[in-house]
Amino acid sequence: MVAEQPLDTPPSQMEVPASVAAIAAGRPARLLWENELGGLAFLVGSKPRAGAETDVGQCFVKWTPAGSGIDLAAERDRMAWAAAYTPVARPLDLGADEAGSWLVTTALPGENAVSPRWLANPRTAVTAIGTGLRALHDRLPVADCPFSWAAAGRVAQARRGVADGWLDPARWHEDHQPLGVDRALELVGDIPPADRLVVCHGDACAPNTLLDDEGHWSAHVDLGDLGVADRWADLAIATWSTEWNYGPGWEDVLLAAYGVDPDPVRTRYYRLLWDLGP
Repeated sequence: MVAEQPLDTPPSQMEVPASVAAIAAGRPARLLWENELGGLAFLVGSKPRAGAETDVGQCFVKWTPAGSGIDLAAERDRMAWAAAYTPVARPLDLGADEAGSWLVTTALPGENAVSPRWLANPRTAVTAIGTGLRALHDRLPVADCPFSWAAAGRVAQARRGVADGWLDPARWHEDHQPLGVDRALELVGDIPPADRLVVCHGDACAPNTLLDDEGHWSAHVDLGDLGVADRWADLAIATWSTEWNYGPGWEDVLLAAYGVDPDPVRTRYYRLLWDLGP
């Protein structure tokens, strides 16, 4: 996961990339988040006005600097596939220049599950995340999915990370850092049997679920790693994310909303595998 970061610079003082400014074409471009690789996300435009023929409404622009390693084309392809089955943004444009690349999508109604309103009401937010994740898993057809997020492929990627120099224990959770690279790779090489294969979100952290005004899940965002895998690849991270965002004590609420009993073995495995990702 590439973590979204609080903005150190007020949005009004941050320079909008030239490509994003061109897409906005004079409309407001509001910065929503910045990630640790310098990626930015903007909400462009304003809500359409009734009877306003020239108001094209809102769109969402994700921009990432050149050399970041983020594959927006992969996200575009997954988003386009998933949109036939479940509420996600629809891709509108993809491009790149010497400064970076960008993905333009439709804007979605609702607020993400870590907006101030839902941070103040964690039970509602966590319940929505759990029910939304179950809906995503139930709706996306495994047999028709052309994408994989299987553990075997992720383990192979982690092993390549040793040679490529990006597998860094300093970036891991404190529970995993003492293992060291060799032991961690040994552990993730012992893949538990799949509980249930589903099309996983691939980054089921709390910010990637949107909630409507009544507190029900309404859509999912950030689908760059979507693919077929054991459902615990998502559940392990979704439950972990409740601790990061709302504090301890919410994991069982999410699992109850999803409709599954805890699975400590698969949870430990997929959290370690998550840390070994790029």
